[in-house]
Amino acid sequence: MTRYLVVPQWQGSPSSRAMQLIDGAQAIAGDLPRAATTVLDVPMEAGESLDTGVHRLSALQRVQGMVAEALEAHAASAPDEAVLTVGGDCGIALAPIAHAARRSPGLAVVWIDAHPDLNSPDTSPSGAFAGMVLRAVVGDGVPQLALPAGTVAPQRVVIGATRSYDDQEMGAVADFGITTLGADRFAEPDALADAVAATGAEAVYVHVDIDALDPAEIAGNAHPEPFGITVAELTAALARLRARVPLVGASLAGYSPASSAAATDDLGAILRVIGALA
Repeated sequence: MTRYLVVPQWQGSPSSRAMQLIDGAQAIAGDLPRAATTVLDVPMEAGESLDTGVHRLSALQRVQGMVAEALEAHAASAPDEAVLTVGGDCGIALAPIAHAARRSPGLAVVWIDAHPDLNSPDTSPSGAFAGMVLRAVVGDGVPQLALPAGTVAPQRVVIGATRSYDDQEMGAVADFGITTLGADRFAEPDALADAVAATGAEAVYVHVDIDALDPAEIAGNAHPEPFGITVAELTAALARLRARVPLVGASLAGYSPASSAAATDDLGAILRVIGALA
């Protein structure tokens, strides 16, 4: 059985549509099993950067603490029940990855996203944490948010369907030794599972930003990038991965509908992805 933790965090997003991430998260929550779903009451205030170069840092810290507390409480009551965390922006994945890594040493992290989210506060063009999350996962970021070095080995990170890199992010991929899997490789159902197996990991955490999907697949995307993957390719790849490596945690983020009225338009596609992760 899967437990769903919905975190309508918007403070990590660089988008002018950041607040609409709340509508997206709430729309998804409305179609999840009520008895198995917890929706966190994310504070609305923007927060302060606290001279770190990360916009809204204080609010992000507060939400990370709320997520970590919810995950620990769930683990205490149902230790064998997996949790799927739903955002909100991609920053919601940080605490769940830390939680999964504590429970499964040697964890691999699969980051399926049109963008690699490997900026640092010094290289980020926006100062938005959503573009820095994966770098924080591998232990390089502001101390208030970055995971301790070694929590997730960069060599056990696989980036998938990424096709829009900032200049400094290309260097980060090489410097950290991160494996990349282009969108075209998802036409091969086993390519993702093969890449994760090659890391030697015994368990995997999967994060999906819906902008990994081609814009023809989903409309509620504030950062559309052409030549993405299809829902069918993504769900097939996840099925093959789960057949070979235990999935110990997952997250989905980035659903930003144009309006609250349009928030249900893409739910069919999104629920298929959730079904592949749950």
